[in-house]
Amino acid sequence: MAISDYESILAPYACRSIYSRGRVYDEPESPHRNAYQRDRDRIIHSASFRRLEYKTQVFVNHEGDHYRTRLTHSIEVAQIARSVCRSMHLHEDLAEAVALAHDLGHTPFGHSGQDALDEMMKPYGGFEHNRQSLRVVEQLEHKYAAFTGLNLSYETREGIVKHHSAYDTPKNRDLAHFNLHEQPPLEAQIGNLADEIAYNNHDIDDGYRAGMLTVDGLMQLELFRIHYEQVEREFPDVSERLKMNETVRHMINFLIVDVIQETLRRIEEAGIKNFDDVRAASKTLVSLSKPVRRMNGEMKKFLFKNMYRHYRVARMSNKAERVIREIFNVYMEHPAMLPENQQHELEAAAALKGGGLTPARQARIIADYIAGMTDRYALEEYERLFNVSARP
Repeated sequence: MAISDYESILAPYACRSIYSRGRVYDEPESPHRNAYQRDRDRIIHSASFRRLEYKTQVFVNHEGDHYRTRLTHSIEVAQIARSVCRSMHLHEDLAEAVALAHDLGHTPFGHSGQDALDEMMKPYGGFEHNRQSLRVVEQLEHKYAAFTGLNLSYETREGIVKHHSAYDTPKNRDLAHFNLHEQPPLEAQIGNLADEIAYNNHDIDDGYRAGMLTVDGLMQLELFRIHYEQVEREFPDVSERLKMNETVRHMINFLIVDVIQETLRRIEEAGIKNFDDVRAASKTLVSLSKPVRRMNGEMKKFLFKNMYRHYRVARMSNKAERVIREIFNVYMEHPAMLPENQQHELEAAAALKGGGLTPARQARIIADYIAGMTDRYALEEYERLFNVSARP
């Protein structure tokens, strides 16, 4: 199907690549792939995306082969986002690109790693993983001879900039060129909510698998109880593990259907007729319905109390924060210990006119290096730096 044919069947308020605000560096368009397909493909083929396989979601990578990683989480977010977009006749490729890119800037060790690196970077402008994801796709990926970064379309980068969650509320006032007063496309809004749906439900699955959560404990949650009881009626004789699998699947489907219905209701209520109306809307249009938001919020609070604050998670989080802090501090005090690539960056910064290598620039080079580490690499680097018997 030609690009124009595909985009002609989208809803009138969908985002269309043929009207994209373009890329930073001009490139000839492909006759076979729309702009957002190319964005998605560039993200998938990037080194930063591959490293997500060894970055944690909740559990540190070496704790087990069956727990979610940033890579599997991103794929699950993309699947949910595509499902919603297809049902609503929105641009699936844009939603998928935003979903796959939203965690590219995440540190090792999940939110603990981000918190520790943000603490270290406070005197130098701070650290926030959505901003780092933008740095990755605009500056840090080196794959193409003609430009730095991945040269993604405006709309995909906008989706990264305007992504937010319970853990991340980025302050992007310096990114005025992304028109922060505008609502992002519906496809980006869907990617944002798909992130929440994915991590809530899959953290329940991982928490149960790890023995931190029990069915008895989860039954106090209305959203879980409704679907677990339904599964028990349908499959009374299967194992508890299979009932959990079915329950998580039912909950995700239930939330997807609710998002579609509530978003269509909001679109009609707001009188949205075209894409410009989406941009000008006074509030986010993609949402769960009020009663389902309440149930979903109840689940988030439960996970925060019973899983994210579980002593096993807390112990690993404390270790992870120490690893990040100590690696950062030793590099700041002894930059000669950095690897060759980072040494070249320090030299290039020192050669710049009108400032040279400032402490803030040195700190940002170090933060970029640490943020790009996998869990495993960060632990190995810690050993190399502080264990006298380890190989340098």
